[in-house]
Amino acid sequence: MIRYTLQCENEHRFDSWFPSASGFEALKSAGQLECAVCGSKNVEKSLMAPPVAQTRKAQEGVPERPLSQPHSEAEQALAAMRREIEKNSDYVGMNFATEARAMHEGTAKKRAIHGEAKLDDARKMLEDGLPVLPLPFLSTRKTN
Repeated sequence: MIRYTLQCENEHRFDSWFPSASGFEALKSAGQLECAVCGSKNVEKSLMAPPVAQTRKAQEGVPERPLSQPHSEAEQALAAMRREIEKNSDYVGMNFATEARAMHEGTAKKRAIHGEAKLDDARKMLEDGLPVLPLPFLSTRKTN
């Protein structure tokens, strides 16, 4: 289901639900749409804003803390560990499995690296005895 804000030629605005975008077009083409106020059949979609739900804290007037700021001792310790890892190793991104395997096999110079690996690649590295471990924090790489 999709909700549209509609407007007639007399500038009356009203909302209506449709099974899909094509459902709206089909009803409009068949002349089955009319203004809920004056009955005009000249009805178009109008500009509308999507509803945005507030969080419970925002509704209660409690300011939310940004996710990027650690507050508990555990969060501060993880943030400190992340800074140390990022300062003392090379980020190799999605090439982590390839780089780690090359160092393990002796075809690349050994160095401290961090990056990302697909679950299957990570499992295979562990099964093959590579000295790797998952880090307890999410990547800062944007995925969208």
